[in-house]
Amino acid sequence: MLKHVKTELLDIAYEETGDPDGWPVVLLHGFPYDIHAFDEVAPILATQGARVIAPYLRGYRPTRFLFADTPRSGQQAALGADLLALLDALHIDRALLGGYDWGGRAACIVAALFPQRVAGLVTVNGYNIQDIAASAKPALPENELRHWYQYYFHGERGRAGLAENRRALCRLLWTLWSPTWQFDDACYARTAASFDHPDFVEVVIHSYRHRYALVSGDPRYDAMERQLATQPPISVPAISLDGSADGVMAIGGTAHHAPHFAGAYEHRVIDNAGHNLPQEAPGAFADALLALRTRA
Repeated sequence: MLKHVKTELLDIAYEETGDPDGWPVVLLHGFPYDIHAFDEVAPILATQGARVIAPYLRGYRPTRFLFADTPRSGQQAALGADLLALLDALHIDRALLGGYDWGGRAACIVAALFPQRVAGLVTVNGYNIQDIAASAKPALPENELRHWYQYYFHGERGRAGLAENRRALCRLLWTLWSPTWQFDDACYARTAASFDHPDFVEVVIHSYRHRYALVSGDPRYDAMERQLATQPPISVPAISLDGSADGVMAIGGTAHHAPHFAGAYEHRVIDNAGHNLPQEAPGAFADALLALRTRA
C-alpha cells in the first residue's frame, strides 16, 4: 500500500507491506531505479513477519520537496539524513536496512553514524560511503570507463542530455549495468515513471558533481559530511552482496571493503546478477536480510 509521511523537508512516498506490528525493515533503491526493485523482495520478508517499508528517494516521483527554496541536493549526507528522518517520522526506533547504489549509501551512512538505529545492514557493493577528498585520484582505466555517465553529468551537455533523454539514457544504464538481466518494456516503464519528477534532473546532477567536490553541498549537512569524510566504520552486523555480472562495480569486486566493517561481516557474490541485484535476484537479497534477522 502506498503511503506518505512528512519530514522537515520532504513528503516521502513509501510502499508498506506486511504486518504493521512486525519487525521493521527499510528497503532503499538507487539511481536510476525505484521501489519496484523490491516488488519480489517485500512479499518474501512479509511472509516472515516483517513490516516492510520501501521509500521513494528524494527526486523520485511521488516523493516531493515541501518547499521551493530547499536546495535540490543529491549529496550523500542528504540521503542519509532523509533515511534517519523517515525512521523518526514513522516512529521506528531500530530497523534492518537493505539498499543498493544511492539507497545502499543512505543505509551505510545511518549504520555508521547511528548504529543504535540499525539492527543489521545488507549493502550491495560493500562500503558505499564516498571518500570525496580522494575523488580526484584516478582509477584504473577500465574502471574509469564504467563511470563515463558520471563524467557526462559533470558538464552542462550531460545535464541537458539527462533532461531531454532521461528515459533512453536510464534504460541504457540498466542494460550496461545488468547485462544478463532480460527485463521487458513494461518492467522498465513502471520504474521510469519515477524519473518524471520535476526535481529528478537537479538532484541527480548535484549528486554526481558533489561526490567529486565540483559543487558545494547544502550547508545543513556540513556537519554530517565532516563525519563521513573520516570514513567511519560500520559496527552493526552486515552482509555485503555483489552481482557477478555487475557492470558498474569496480573490476575486482568489493571484497577489499571488509576493513570498513567493524562488526560481524559477510561478503556474498551472487552469480549471474548485475547492479540491480534485488530485482534480478530477489531471493538472494531477501535471504541476506533474513539471515541478519535470525542472528539478531
